[in-house]
Amino acid sequence: MIEMLEYGFMRQAFLAGALVALAIGLIGPLVVINRMTFIAGGISHAAYGGIGLAFFLGWHPLLGALGFAMGSAISMGSIKRRFRERADTLIGVLWAAGMALGIVFLDLTPGYKGDLMSYLFGSLLAVSDNDLMLIVALDVLIVLSVLLLYRQLVAVSFDEEFASVRGVRVNLVYLLLLVLVACAVVVLIRVVGLILVIALFTMPAAIAGRLIYNLRGIMVATSLISLFLITGGLMASYYLNLSTGATIILFSVFVYVCALVRRPLSSSRAKQNAPA
Repeated sequence: MIEMLEYGFMRQAFLAGALVALAIGLIGPLVVINRMTFIAGGISHAAYGGIGLAFFLGWHPLLGALGFAMGSAISMGSIKRRFRERADTLIGVLWAAGMALGIVFLDLTPGYKGDLMSYLFGSLLAVSDNDLMLIVALDVLIVLSVLLLYRQLVAVSFDEEFASVRGVRVNLVYLLLLVLVACAVVVLIRVVGLILVIALFTMPAAIAGRLIYNLRGIMVATSLISLFLITGGLMASYYLNLSTGATIILFSVFVYVCALVRRPLSSSRAKQNAPA
């Protein structure tokens, strides 16, 4: 660990990982509770269109991804609420349209586009100062939004009808939650890429949910678990000379499987030790 921190790009990577863990901790449990896993995946793939457009216009790719992610999140939520269209249909349309637009814009972009793969599969070691500034800004937005709207988010997540009766503007809160998911997607793109975003949205929150049973505690635990997974995967990728994003995901899968196995074993031992 000390050897790794001697390099500036590694210190930058660990800092970015910590910021990403905070975003995952706040948004991941809400994604799991609201069963938005594949919606988050649809938003992340739709963001590819923004990356392609940003390359075409010469902008920062994450800014393009943010615009497309927010636009697709609001569009998906609005259509679903108004027309009650099947969510999987909307996800498929956004997924395909975003990816197709991204490919077309990249085809129209002259010159070398070697940095593109880092946005598809992540490149935590290549985080720049501009990337960090954008991640910090999105983290601040996510933290403030969750703090200010915590009760409304909880109400909508667990019982929309009750929330509506209590005067909560359910549709607006739902759309705001999707916008926060879009912000978190952009934060995650630099770590694991838009292809693997779903994994980090779900696994840390799922592990925390097996240990803690209140939402605040799950959010804190999810942040800490995410930090552990990202740090462990980053260290493994450094010493094994492997792709950072893929290594983080594989390490996360290993820890998640261990959590799944440990829980039944603990339950069976508790039953054996219980007094007759």
